[in-house]
Amino acid sequence: MSSLVFHELAVRYGRRDAVASFSESVRPGEWLCLIGPNGAGKSSILRAVAGLVPYHGDVVVDGSSLRLRSARRRAELVAYVPQTPTLPGDMTGAEYVLLGRNPYISYFGRESADDRAMVDDLFDRLDLGPFARRMLGTLSGGERQRLVIARALAQEAPILLLDEPTSALDIGYQQQALELVDRLRHEHGLTVVSAMHDLTLAGLYSDRLALLHRGHVVAVGEPAQVLRPETLSEFYGVSVAVHHEPDGTVVVVPKRTVG
Repeated sequence: MSSLVFHELAVRYGRRDAVASFSESVRPGEWLCLIGPNGAGKSSILRAVAGLVPYHGDVVVDGSSLRLRSARRRAELVAYVPQTPTLPGDMTGAEYVLLGRNPYISYFGRESADDRAMVDDLFDRLDLGPFARRMLGTLSGGERQRLVIARALAQEAPILLLDEPTSALDIGYQQQALELVDRLRHEHGLTVVSAMHDLTLAGLYSDRLALLHRGHVVAVGEPAQVLRPETLSEFYGVSVAVHHEPDGTVVVVPKRTVG
C-alpha cells in the first residue's frame, strides 16, 4: 500500500501551461479520478507521475520524491496505462503482458514460473485467453487495450495510473476491467489515479473526483459533491441531468437542447 502526494505539480509545453499547480494527496487504497474537458491537464498529470514529461513541483510516494527513484524502482512503484498505447505488432499477447514483470527480473534473467502463473491468472480474470497466442498486430483496438491494462496489472505496482482506460472497450469489458481494478484496490490496497471522460463511470468507481479546467483544479470532492448540473454546465459547456440512485450512484445524462 502506498500514498501519493502532489506538491504544486506544474507541467508546461513550450509557453503553454498544461497544469498550472496541482496539489493533492491520495491515500493508500484510494481511487482519485481526474475529470474535465479536453486540454484540462488530466493526462499531463499522469504522464508526469509516470516520468514521461518534465515537471515542476514534486511527486512524492511514501514520503520520498519520485525524482530520487531510478527508472527501474519507479516501475516497481507505478504502473501506467496510456490513452493511446503503441504496441509491437510482431509480439503475442502473452509475451506483451509478461513485459509487465520486467522490473522484477535481473538484467540477464528470465521470467520465473511464478511470473508466468501470475500472468496466466490475469488472462483468466480478464477473459483474455483467446489472445495469448495472437499477434498484437491482428487485434482490434479494444482487444489491445485490454492487454495494455493486463500488462499494467502484471507489474503489481502499488500505484496504478489509468488514462482513459476504457475508451476503446464496449460496456461489458469496461465493467470487467474496472471491477477488477476496484477489487484489487480493496483486496491489496492498490492506489489508483485515473483520467476519464465518462462521468458516470468516474463517479461509480472512484472515491473522489478532481475537476480540472485549463490546468487548474476547480472542484474536488466525492462524486455527489462534484457532479452537479451547474458545475458541469459551467466547465464543460453542456446541459446535463444528474440522477442520484438509492445505492449512491451518480448518473450524468446529457440533455438535448431544442430550438
